[in-house]
Amino acid sequence: MKKIIKTVLLIALVAFVVMQFIRPDKNESGYETVKTFESETKVAPELAVMLKTKCYDCHSDQTAYPWYAEIAPASYWLSDHVNDGKKHFNVSAWSSYSAKKKDHKLDELIEMVEEGEMPLDSYTWLHDDITSEEKESLIAWAKLTRMKYQKEISELGK
Repeated sequence: MKKIIKTVLLIALVAFVVMQFIRPDKNESGYETVKTFESETKVAPELAVMLKTKCYDCHSDQTAYPWYAEIAPASYWLSDHVNDGKKHFNVSAWSSYSAKKKDHKLDELIEMVEEGEMPLDSYTWLHDDITSEEKESLIAWAKLTRMKYQKEISELGK
């Protein structure tokens, strides 16, 4: 039995070491795509700071990685987390969305923040949560911005 346990532990150690050399791709394509989103949606400077520090890591093509992102299996978990976040809401892809999709994405943002589903608990364990003032500011901005896209949608329907 001891031999089996030693063998399993040795295999696990070798797998852990090998994982350190096979890394997921980093999500770091630059800030320009975020600027496009901020410019189009007229994000106030103080809200832009909050978005950059608390949202863009998972919801843009520009992630600021923490130190533990260099260690597997955390690197794999973070990569999956970022890819999933971008799948749901990616400000770097904003210019490719239709007005209807932009409106829908902002509606989802409002719903997720109001219901306390964003930011995720797994994010706030190691990072700051957004304050109630930041939540209010984010929701107010998103509702105001949605009006712009709803107007575009109704004009297209005429």
